[in-house]
Amino acid sequence: MKSLAKLFDNNVQWAIDTEKQEPGFFKSLSEQQNPEYLWIGCADSRVPANEIVGLKPGELFVHRNVANSVVHTDLNCLSVIQYAVDVLKVKHIIVTGHYGCGGVQAAMNNAKLGLIDNWLRHIKDIQYKHKHYLKSIDDLAIREDRLTEINVIEQVMNVSQISIVQDAWARGQELQLHSWIYGVNDGKLKDLGTNITGTHDAVITYQQAIEKLMRN
Repeated sequence: MKSLAKLFDNNVQWAIDTEKQEPGFFKSLSEQQNPEYLWIGCADSRVPANEIVGLKPGELFVHRNVANSVVHTDLNCLSVIQYAVDVLKVKHIIVTGHYGCGGVQAAMNNAKLGLIDNWLRHIKDIQYKHKHYLKSIDDLAIREDRLTEINVIEQVMNVSQISIVQDAWARGQELQLHSWIYGVNDGKLKDLGTNITGTHDAVITYQQAIEKLMRN
């Protein structure tokens, strides 16, 4: 427990500093949660969601897992999405990947890591789906970056097919889906171009984003 004492000390100082900078912050925070954004990101410790986009606690609803995946049988992720859409009424769902993703690297290299291999199967399926394009890229580092980007676009398409999201669109609820990627080496975000606003533009927007990526 001694080794964790520093974290408690850090927490106390953070609370003091935050209240000093914005008196009443925690009282206000405790009374409501009203974010406009759901961030679905990677569990990687180098990708702190709130800090990247400069938002305070309470302004960004966050779900994280290995390689920012949206799997239709993952009740954890689906529950987060339902709460965000049906209760919090978020206006944007942002799937954010990052370059140098260990999950993507492990899937590409067919690494044997144990239980997580079952989770990474989804990324291997995406790799297989786009195998002809990916094999045309000789530089392995660039190939990895492209698969990382494709994975994000594919996950946004998965979000668009979830009944929770389609039901929201059917009742006229404002909800947009986005695909972003983060550069750990420079701290900057890039929009991958899948700004989906409803069932009517999901497939065409997905196809255009993939085609644009393949032209680069």
